[in-house]
Amino acid sequence: MLKIALPNKGRLADETRELFEDAGLPIKARGERALTASLGGEFEAIFVRAQDIPEFVADGAADAGITGWDLVCESERELDVRLDLEFGRCRLVVAARDDSGIDRLEAISTERVATVFPRVTRRFFDGRGCRVEIVPVSGAAEIAPHLGIADIVVDLTSTGSTLKVNGLREIATVMESSARLITRVLDTSRVDVAKQQAVDDLAGALESVLRARGQRYVMANVPRAALDRVKEVLPGLNGPTVIDILDGGQHVAVHAVVPASAIFRTIAQIKALGGAGILVTRIERLMP
Repeated sequence: MLKIALPNKGRLADETRELFEDAGLPIKARGERALTASLGGEFEAIFVRAQDIPEFVADGAADAGITGWDLVCESERELDVRLDLEFGRCRLVVAARDDSGIDRLEAISTERVATVFPRVTRRFFDGRGCRVEIVPVSGAAEIAPHLGIADIVVDLTSTGSTLKVNGLREIATVMESSARLITRVLDTSRVDVAKQQAVDDLAGALESVLRARGQRYVMANVPRAALDRVKEVLPGLNGPTVIDILDGGQHVAVHAVVPASAIFRTIAQIKALGGAGILVTRIERLMP
């Protein structure tokens, strides 16, 4: 049974639980503070800090894990990214006090930079020839300039609102991040075929949920004579599915997958072509 390292708290943990639920792998723990749990009876979850997950996976304590790309980069461990899970999106940015006079990277020379990501920050500034002094902090980097600890911060942001509230403005983006499914780099000389297949199955299950999000399944009865135009309205994945119905051949049933963002216009177009009995449903999983 594979061991999957999952975040033990925070928004990343909540969204990870929801993803596994939707994939048919509900988390079943003995209690709220349990350190391990069953994932649908197929895998074993171990709950650890998100920043420790790259280490757990790289060292083999877990076969796979879910954590932020920012934390994977900061760990500097060699890992394979199997899947971008598309949630937990944020940016790691360089920010300075509004009254500092620093409004671009070129204005930075030897300033002190406070950050929870010293390795990523060092690589970023070294790559631009800036010999700054890195000041590692354990959290709340945005307060550092106000305490005189540092002149600049490199910190995570989603909307930028926290930076603005604390009198900071963004200067540059270091990297963009989201949650990723990670595994150890495969050693071809020591491949465990069963484990590799299990990891592939897990990645496929999670990807099918992500693929289904933002899609809708549309069913409608349309005039057979309008099929050519219906195909333009409902292209589907490989074209709509067309099924005969018991009305003497005047109508057919068409089924197709449509982006949720296009549903309003799609329904209007189907109705304009004489469509009726239109049904729209959500999709739980979508395999290619």
